Amino acid sequence: MSEPTRSDAYRRIYAVVRRIPRGRVSTYGDVADRAGLPGHARQVGYALHALRDDDGSVPWQRVVNARGAISPRSEPGVDGLQRRMLEAEGVVFDTRGCIDLERFGWRPRQRGAQWASAEVGLLPSDAARDAAVRKPRGRGGSTGR
Repeated sequence: MSEPTRSDAYRRIYAVVRRIPRGRVSTYGDVADRAGLPGHARQVGYALHALRDDDGSVPWQRVVNARGAISPRSEPGVDGLQRRMLEAEGVVFDTRGCIDLERFGWRPRQRGAQWASAEVGLLPSDAARDAAVRKPRGRGGSTGR
């Protein structure tokens, strides 16, 4: 199977991010997995960075790093803006500036192997492949998130 094009991958990433409810967050790695792009957390960051300032349809502020922290930005003040936006939604940060992902992390209900196919535009073969990727790992394995 060929790699998705950049525009297709971004469309899938944006579709996943749009599903994150107010007051919840997801990690870059989880968004990538749900978009059918396992192992491409960095691409999620690139996609969110590429959003136009006037595109309010994608709640970019709800995506944080694997530690539950806001990733540093090259543009001054954006990380502070993200924190303020999340706090306005009721998300709480600890003294280290991290979010409790067990409490505030978004975990969509799974609907079989094709749980994301309609929302994200995955083909059935993509959904089946991604279901296999999401199988629990053995002891000592890392999810990368």
